[in-house]
Amino acid sequence: MPAGAAAPALTWRMKWAFGLGSTAEAVVITTTSAFLMLFYNQVRGLDPAAIGIALAIGLAVNAVFDPLVGSWSDRTRSRWGRRHPFMFGAILPAALLFCGLFNPPDGLSAAQQLVWLTFFNVMLLQAMTVFHTPHLALGGEMSDDYLERSSIMGVNTFFLWIGDTAGWLLCFLVFFRANEKFPNGALDPSRWEPFSITIALIVLACLFVSSQVTKRRIPYLVQPAAATPRFGAREWGRDVWRVLRNRNYFVLLLGLFFLSMMTGVRGGLWIYNATYFWQLRNDQLAFFTVGSFFGYVFAAFCVKWLHDRFDKRWTGMLALVIYCVGPALPLALGYAGVLSARTPGLLWMLIGFSLLQHAPYSILTTTVYSALADIADENELKYGIRQEGALYATRTLFARVDQALGTALAGWVLSWIAFPARATPGQVSEPVLMGLAAAFVLSTIPGLIAAVFYGMLNVTRATHDATRQALEARRRPEPAGLLPKAGAGPTPQAGATATP
Repeated sequence: MPAGAAAPALTWRMKWAFGLGSTAEAVVITTTSAFLMLFYNQVRGLDPAAIGIALAIGLAVNAVFDPLVGSWSDRTRSRWGRRHPFMFGAILPAALLFCGLFNPPDGLSAAQQLVWLTFFNVMLLQAMTVFHTPHLALGGEMSDDYLERSSIMGVNTFFLWIGDTAGWLLCFLVFFRANEKFPNGALDPSRWEPFSITIALIVLACLFVSSQVTKRRIPYLVQPAAATPRFGAREWGRDVWRVLRNRNYFVLLLGLFFLSMMTGVRGGLWIYNATYFWQLRNDQLAFFTVGSFFGYVFAAFCVKWLHDRFDKRWTGMLALVIYCVGPALPLALGYAGVLSARTPGLLWMLIGFSLLQHAPYSILTTTVYSALADIADENELKYGIRQEGALYATRTLFARVDQALGTALAGWVLSWIAFPARATPGQVSEPVLMGLAAAFVLSTIPGLIAAVFYGMLNVTRATHDATRQALEARRRPEPAGLLPKAGAGPTPQAGATATP
C-alpha cells in the first residue's frame, strides 16, 4: 500500500506500543536527573559545581543535535519510512552508554572522572535524541484529528509515568533500599553496577518493542515528496528558520525556555531536599509513586475532555501555574518553620502535595505534544512540507540550553551553600538546609513567566479545523479540463518543499 494511504483507525495496542518508547526515555531521565549528581558528588567525591558544568555541556550539545536529527528524519526516504531508521539505530548505543555512564573505571583522578562523565553523558543524550525526536514526530503524524492527537499523546504521557515510576521503584525499593549502614542506599558504592546494567536492559527492551510494533504503521504515513531536497546543512537551516517563523511555535519556545530553567534547578535539588531537608529514607521515597499514579491517571482520563472544553491554550496555561506553585509549597512551609522533618504524618502530607506536581505536569506535557502536531499542519499549509521532526526537535534548542543552565545553577547552589561531600542525613547544618529550600522555592519564578507565554498560544479547535480544511482543498485534484490561471504556479503537494 502506498505511503499516505487511507489509514485504519488507531488501535490501543498501537498507541501503547508508541508510548512504550517514552517509557525508556522516562527511565533514563528519572534515574539520571535524580542520581547522576548524587553519584558523582556523594559517591565519587567530585565538586558539585564542576559536575553541573559537565552536565550542562551535554545538554548544550544536545540542543544543537536535536533539531539536526529532526530535520534529517523529516527528509528521510526509506522502506522503513522517515522515523524508524533512526529509532532502530539508537537502541543498542543508548543501552550501552547508560551502563558506561555509571561505571567509571577505578583509579581515575577527579579530572579524568569529569571527562568520563562529560563524554558518556553527552553521547547518551545524543543516542536518546536519535530515538526520541523521530519517535515524537511519529506520534504527531499518526493522526490528523484534533482530539485523537490528544488521545495519542495522553497515552504517551501515561507511559512516561510508567517509566518514571519504574525507575523510581527500582531505585528506592530494590537497588538503593535502606539498611542500617546506608539509610540512603544510593551512597553505597557497590549498588551502582547492578543498577546500571538492569536499567540499560529495560531501555533496550522498551525501545525495541516500540520500534518493532509501530513499524506496522509505516505504510499509512506521509513520505517526503520526490521533489523534496535531501537533508543537508542548507536545508537544515531553512527548516529551523521555517519553524521559528511560526508565531505559535515561537511563543511556545519562549515558554519552554523559562519552564526548563525551573525544571533544571528542581531536578538537580529534589533528591537533596528529600534526603537531607526532610530526612526521608529511600523506602519512604518509594511511596511518592502513590501521588504520581493518581496524578497521571487523572490526567490521562481528563486531558481529552479538557482540550474539548477549554482548548489547548487555557488547559496548558492553568496546568503550568499549578505545576509551578504546587511542588514548592511544602518547602516554602519548611522554610517558614511550619513543616519540618519531625512533623507527624509528614510523608503523607508530601505525597498529597505531589499530586499538584504530577497531574498538572501530565496535562501540560500532553497539551504541548498535541499542540505541536497542530502547528505542523500550519507549517505544511504555509511551506508545503511536513516538519514534525523539526518542530518536536527545535523546541529543545532552547529548552535544552536552558535546562543546561538550570542544571549548572543547581550545582552552583550546592557549591555556594557549601553543601558537604559524603554528607550524612541529620548532620547537615540548618543554614545549608535553608539554602536548599530557598533555591527550590525561588525556581518558581521562571515557571510563572513561562505560564504567561503559554497563555498567548493560539491553538484551538477552530484554528485546527480551518487549517485542515485548507490542506484538504489543496490536496484535492483539479477538475478535468480546467487550466491554472496565468502566472499561477503549481500547488505544493503534501510533503513537498516550498521556498519560504
